[in-house]
Amino acid sequence: MPVNLPTNMLRSFVAIVDAGSMLGASDRVFVTQSALSLQIKRLEELVQQTLFLREGRRLNLTPIGGVLLDYARRVLLLHDEAVAAVSSGRFAGPVRIGMVQDFADNLLTGLLSRFSELHPQAQIFARVAGTVELQTLLARGELDILLGFAAPSDSHAVTISPIGWYGEAALADRAVIPLVVLEEPCRFREAAIRELDNAGIAWRIVVETPNLATLKASVDAGLGITCRTPLFLGESRTIEHERLPALPRVAAILRTADALGEAAQRLAELAREAIEAR
Repeated sequence: MPVNLPTNMLRSFVAIVDAGSMLGASDRVFVTQSALSLQIKRLEELVQQTLFLREGRRLNLTPIGGVLLDYARRVLLLHDEAVAAVSSGRFAGPVRIGMVQDFADNLLTGLLSRFSELHPQAQIFARVAGTVELQTLLARGELDILLGFAAPSDSHAVTISPIGWYGEAALADRAVIPLVVLEEPCRFREAAIRELDNAGIAWRIVVETPNLATLKASVDAGLGITCRTPLFLGESRTIEHERLPALPRVAAILRTADALGEAAQRLAELAREAIEAR
């Protein structure tokens, strides 16, 4: 009897490789780390081969694992194409959308609520990450829709917004301005540092975080200032201070895969409407 490799195990296997760890993969496929570990153990039992070698916290593919990875990507691609073809786009799930944290915090709830009313049977895979990472996932065929930030000249721009300074105004009077920033790569971090350097203003990073919620909390606590778009506002305070240099504008972009099913196309349309309404 031929061995059957379940697609959910293959998806988890590919996610672990792409993320580099169980923790990162857990966020991508919405499966707990313990469940992922059991899936990989079962997959190794099915193929009777060791797929990963653990080095510290990182998992590295074995040579056999590398062979399976190539086949797994092709199997999943054909599987998803088959589902899309036989369902005529009505349930080409999951619909895979990726967005930066600004959009996730301010648009995700309303956007998914409207979408679920139109496609109650559709499954949604939502990935929150930086624009650069999301662009890589889109290029690899792992996302259908991308919402991110780019230069105002980007051909996928939906709206153009100003970037502003946020935080306690008194902090701008300090000899060395304290900054709260996201980890690299970050367009807003780069803009803040570049414009302060150009203006000859000394600065230092007091908080560096991968999380927008922590960034907001740090700004609201008065630890430092930051720069974002108006999406960031919430309870944070915008600063109008003559010492702070002007910042460039930024585009909110929407990109999609080349071929979308009916559900994914509708979600993309709703996402565009939500961005335009901000």
